[in-house]
Amino acid sequence: MIIGVPKEIKNNENRVAVTPAGVTEFVKQGHTIYVQASAGQGSGFSDEEYTQAGAVILPTIEEVYAIAEMIIKVKEPIEREYSLIKENQLLFTYFHFASSEPLTHAMIERKAVCLAYETVEKADRSLPLLVPMSEVAGRMAIQQGAKYLEKPMGGRGILLGGVAGVKPANVLVLGGGIVGTQAAKMAAGLGANVTIVDISLPRLRYLEDIMPANVDTVMSNEYNIRQLIQSSDLIVGGVLIPGAKAPSLITREMLKLMRPGTVMVDVAIDQGGCFETSHPTTHQDPIYVVDEIVHYCVANMPGAVPYTSTLALTNATLPYALQLANKGWQVACQTNEELRKGLNVVQGQVVYKGVSDAFDLPFTDVTSLLTNYTAVTE
Repeated sequence: MIIGVPKEIKNNENRVAVTPAGVTEFVKQGHTIYVQASAGQGSGFSDEEYTQAGAVILPTIEEVYAIAEMIIKVKEPIEREYSLIKENQLLFTYFHFASSEPLTHAMIERKAVCLAYETVEKADRSLPLLVPMSEVAGRMAIQQGAKYLEKPMGGRGILLGGVAGVKPANVLVLGGGIVGTQAAKMAAGLGANVTIVDISLPRLRYLEDIMPANVDTVMSNEYNIRQLIQSSDLIVGGVLIPGAKAPSLITREMLKLMRPGTVMVDVAIDQGGCFETSHPTTHQDPIYVVDEIVHYCVANMPGAVPYTSTLALTNATLPYALQLANKGWQVACQTNEELRKGLNVVQGQVVYKGVSDAFDLPFTDVTSLLTNYTAVTE
């Protein structure tokens, strides 16, 4: 297969989808891989390293899209990339379709095959390609939250861990999944008082067992959240419904219950955000203030630590990418249910229920498309 790795062009996105080590694996299995010039520079990988691994360097993004059968990216295509995408071209990347109707319609119109990292799902319901970036984002949420709690940044002027004779900050974590667990660990490690809320009692029992003494667990409901936000200094939103829009757990009206300078970090912003007042921001302009509450809603948080993020992501994605390259997307998705669940838009049809529900679009069972393909080729 001919594989293309374009340079990411989203604001301050320094990650790259394939490392030189990944190139070596593709080449060993007989594939041709084209990498856009300087695609790996932000993550610390030079063009020379890619060339030595067996890649061909192309100078422009247009050339990469034009030649590739499969495009491997980190973030969803942005508007200037839409016209470059070819019919039946396989795109393997984060899409987060349910948070962007324009992107969804663009991919339908291009009749591409869109396989989303974030909906590849194992039998135990875990999301193997979302986990590594959720780990990074959860930990970063505390770093960023601590920074924006500083008074010059617009926050309350609170040190997360406090000092002798002064109480530490109160951190509220919405969601006890990967993001929430990592955020709670980081905040607790800095000495903050942490509360995790979740709707799953078994998950809360598990967290109660593994977390240190300065972490409490509380059942998630509107009443409890309203009570907790009144004394919280930092709130981290880490709820996720795979492939669907995140629920709004904190409304605009609820901001009035908070103390001025409280910081909210919405890690769910890729899926539409879990605060009603959230909208995507960038590393270049990361925050805004609503009703004296600081909002941090950067949509590609792990892009700020690209070396760590790239290695963590490609460790997870490479085995799946090799399956797609070796077998073709049709056979790979027929034989691997995890990959099949990653299909969101296929040749103009929406095949993921969460996306069709988000925008009231017709839904097509992907199994019928794969069966049709088998019937035609046999």
